[in-house]
Order: sequence, then C-alpha cells, then structure tokens
Amino acid sequence: MENLKSEKVLTAKELASYFDHTLLRANATVSEFKKLCDDSKRYGFCMVAINPAPVKLCKTFLAGSQVHVGAAIAFPLGQTTLEDKLSETRNAIKNGADEIDYVVNLTKLKAGDTAYIESEMARITDICREFSVVSKVIFENCYLTEDEKKTLCHIAAKVKPDFIKTSTGFGTGGATLEDVALMKKETEGSGVKIKAAGGIRTLKTALEMIDLGVSRIGSTSSVAIMEEYMAHSPLL
Repeated sequence: MENLKSEKVLTAKELASYFDHTLLRANATVSEFKKLCDDSKRYGFCMVAINPAPVKLCKTFLAGSQVHVGAAIAFPLGQTTLEDKLSETRNAIKNGADEIDYVVNLTKLKAGDTAYIESEMARITDICREFSVVSKVIFENCYLTEDEKKTLCHIAAKVKPDFIKTSTGFGTGGATLEDVALMKKETEGSGVKIKAAGGIRTLKTALEMIDLGVSRIGSTSSVAIMEEYMAHSPLL
C-alpha cells in the first residue's frame, strides 16, 4: 500500500479547505454546476472554479455558505487583449466573483516583453485589491522554459498578486512537484502563495503538493480525493 502520510497532520476540514473545486468544461450543465456547489458546501471546499458566465448562477447556489466563487479570466489561452481581460475581470466581480484566476499572455512573455506582463499583472491585481477579491496568476508552465518561469515568479514577487498558479489544466501538462518547488523558491519572502492545478487526481499527489508548500489545489477530483482521505484516515 502506498504511503499516504503527510508531513502535516490535517483534519478532513483542513484538507478540504485547500481545494478549488473545478468545472470549466464548455458543455457543463446547470445541474452539474448545482452539484459542484452542493459538493463544495458539503465538504467545505474553499472555492468553485468556473468560467465567468455561470458566476451569478453559482453565487445563487452557494448563498449563505462560506464557499467562494472564482472566475477564470481569458481562459484557457490568455490570448485576449489587456483591455478585454480588465473588462472581464470587472464584470466577473460585478456578478459576484470572490476570486479571479487569469491566464498570462504567453506570446508577450516569449517575446521578452516583460513590461507588458508586469503591467497586465499589476492592473488585474489592482482591480482585485480595489474590490477585496483574491487574485491568482496562471503561468501555464507546460509551455515555459525554466527561465520564463523564473521571470514570471520575479514579476509576481514585485507585483504581489495573492497567488501564482501552475496550470490551467487545459494545456499539454499540469502541475509538477518540480515546478511548485521552483515557484516557491523564486518567490520566497514575497508573501505570494502557490496554487497547484492540472492533473491532481489522487490523495497522494495532493498531500505531496501540500508538503511542498502550496496553499491551494485546483482539481476536478476534489470529491474523490476527500473520499480517498476518509477511506485511509486511520493511516493519517
């Protein structure tokens, strides 16, 4: 049997609080969003991660609960203009989003236009601060060199969004332990937290990410992970 013991002693409530429970498929139905929200309330997940269109719907489903609604901006490609990203961010917040996860413009990054990347990050983060909304920056590490990952980390350490995030889950790869370790090292002391997302489907992987220091985990498998936790809880 796999060793599922974490360096941290976590209660079920504490483990659940790491999760941004995710439903970002284009063909998601209203009943699926209702289940997403019901499951999130049942387990005590931190947030539901959704596209901007169903923000009002999920806000209604989650009324009276502590579960946040998170909107994914310029998702999953990041290839909208800065003006579009700012408008989408403001509109999502107006509709009730408590958190914003936006995707970086990787074309600008790969062109070496770090001024654009910093401006994009700062302006979206500033809107979030204005409305006391949590800000998260999605890197999409599967498409980046190590130097590009470090560049984004250093910009984030300067701008100070609430979180930097490994992946959308829609790219060619998801969160890796190596990327999380790099992001943690390159932002050390900045106060910026790490969110791991993409391919986290088992309790073992979730605990490994937590042990590395992530503060959030984005997953479509949050319920399955919690059920696995409960099945193995005597070992934890």
